[in-house]
Amino acid sequence: MPSIAIIGAGITGVTTAYALARRGLSVTLVERHRYAAMETSYANGGQLSASNAEVWNHASTVWKGLKWMLKADAPLLVHPRPSWHQLSWFVQFMASIAHYRRHTIETVRLAIAAREPLYAWADEEGIEFDHRREGILHIYRDRAGFEHARRVSALLAAGGLQRRAVTPEEIRAIVPTLAGRYFGGWYTDSDTTGDIHKFTHGLAEAAQRRGVRGLYGWEVRRLQARDDGVHMRLAGPEGEQTLRFDGVVVCAGVASRALAAQLGDRVNVYPVKGYSITVNLLDEASQAAAPTVSLLDDETKIVTSRLGTDRLRVAGTAEFDGENRDIRADRIRPLVDWVQRCFPGVSTRSVVPWAGLRPMMPDMMPRVGRGRHPRVFYNTGHGHLGWTLSAATAQCVADLVRRAWPDPVAVPVPARRCGPVTSLS
Repeated sequence: MPSIAIIGAGITGVTTAYALARRGLSVTLVERHRYAAMETSYANGGQLSASNAEVWNHASTVWKGLKWMLKADAPLLVHPRPSWHQLSWFVQFMASIAHYRRHTIETVRLAIAAREPLYAWADEEGIEFDHRREGILHIYRDRAGFEHARRVSALLAAGGLQRRAVTPEEIRAIVPTLAGRYFGGWYTDSDTTGDIHKFTHGLAEAAQRRGVRGLYGWEVRRLQARDDGVHMRLAGPEGEQTLRFDGVVVCAGVASRALAAQLGDRVNVYPVKGYSITVNLLDEASQAAAPTVSLLDDETKIVTSRLGTDRLRVAGTAEFDGENRDIRADRIRPLVDWVQRCFPGVSTRSVVPWAGLRPMMPDMMPRVGRGRHPRVFYNTGHGHLGWTLSAATAQCVADLVRRAWPDPVAVPVPARRCGPVTSLS
């Protein structure tokens, strides 16, 4: 039985380990933290949102980034001290504007394909993750934003996703406690929400029950792919050790770029910081005032998800500042202010801030597929849609790995269409 190492126990690494275990491979999951889902998969916006599949490679994004560059509380913040990595990333980002339509359609197709396996795994393994199937409502304060969303809706429909326009009156019916004036909205009743940390932790435990070996608290120091296998030097609680595997899948988030370089590949992931707050709903009035339907406020780029009875997750912003994980008060403040403005009945006395680094490729497409060496595979670079796409990309890379080491007594694995995400650049 071939031995496969997965580097990274965030949502993509855990779903990949689980998918490979279901295919009968010997899997080892390597994670530098003591537990799964302790970085970007810890406290995201909570949305499983095919409706948010529009890629960012659009001229309007560039204009907004320039306009907001010196505004500390801007939804999109680019620090004016760019590194060479950041500059090269932005050059590729601009070049990918030409592929905006195609990449948006491919992303929504992938997001839809991810739904069935993710829900099925949660049901089969009994994973409780505050899952809500009440849809996602995008809200717009002016005609320009609403009409742009109409054009996006046509692209989403081309990828197989239907959503409907709603009037201000319908917005009030869907979210009765939402304050403010709105031009209109777009509602996707097939989208869902939940707690990514609970889901990833639960699936990691399920993978362990299926035979996945977890090496938690071990950091990869050196990685080499040779003809006789993949050699990995690890540093952890018991010092250093070197292990050999038949293959490796890199699912390491923002660390994927450096690991890929050791393996002779270029995976141009850039860390785009996002922030969230978890509002603890400590009283009945706050619980009644907080929304149960998930929202995306397009003007402020803020999303919400209701997690159980007593928590509201509010997330947003994109910050280009390298691998800086600091939680800045001036970036958290707009999230708290948004809650107070849009849901004045919700108390913000108890708020837990968080920041995570989204692993983002310049063309906004995840890198899923083979590396230069036949023993190397990648499943990384999902950006702001890591959870939404994870089950589909895990299935794709697991199929590729299974076919690389076929089992003569197993039923052949059918080819699974992954589209352009299989390219590496």
